[in-house]
Amino acid sequence: MTTIKPILILGGTGEGIALAEALHALPNIRVISSLAGRVANPKLPVGEVRIGGFGGVTGLTDYLRDKKVAAVIDATHPFARRMGWHAAEATAAARVPLLRLERPAWVAQSGDNWTLVDDWDQAVAILRKSTKRVFLALGRQELAPFTALTDIAFVIRAVEKPDADIKFADAEIILARGPFNLADERALLQSRRIDCIVCKNSGGSATDAKLEAARELGIEVVMQRRPSRPDVPQVGDIDDAVDWVRKL
Repeated sequence: MTTIKPILILGGTGEGIALAEALHALPNIRVISSLAGRVANPKLPVGEVRIGGFGGVTGLTDYLRDKKVAAVIDATHPFARRMGWHAAEATAAARVPLLRLERPAWVAQSGDNWTLVDDWDQAVAILRKSTKRVFLALGRQELAPFTALTDIAFVIRAVEKPDADIKFADAEIILARGPFNLADERALLQSRRIDCIVCKNSGGSATDAKLEAARELGIEVVMQRRPSRPDVPQVGDIDDAVDWVRKL
């Protein structure tokens, strides 16, 4: 009798979507993708999809046991720190293999003018000193700390509109989802006379064009470092993750 292996992908990223498609093509694999539900109309991967939290470590542990999950692949965003730790604890408790699929981080190149920060309070302090027109390339949940900067003009690009209680003295909202190309990013920065970009070190190619444009134009970048993650097996591309599943 053929055994079907349920594989749980903790997704919400382009890598998670691509991995679901690759695993869906394998025989005897049941792909279940879990999305956090923070985006109103997310792009859905192939296979089964569940949306919403598990109820902490205990809830995820129970889910793994109830569904007889054969393995978990954490393909969440590099800054989804809580889910990463929950996955490590739950898989250890349920004795289920765990793999982290994470896109490589961006690395500064010659000509870059980056200032790295650990949190947005540090970023606010830097912006307060010298900037006038700032491009915030952040999700809507990251914006609140910057509303205190009333003498700075912001251009904010996000997938969804900021919450109604997030109010800036001077801000232009651009709703868009990557990937973005170099020519468009260069034009955006020049037309808005941006003197600083604020972003997270998300990595990947979908949104890195703004960094190349900033390098060309001599624009400062204030970038949040990636948070710490559990020490678990990790790969950086889809093919390696598929090979890991094949070897289970």
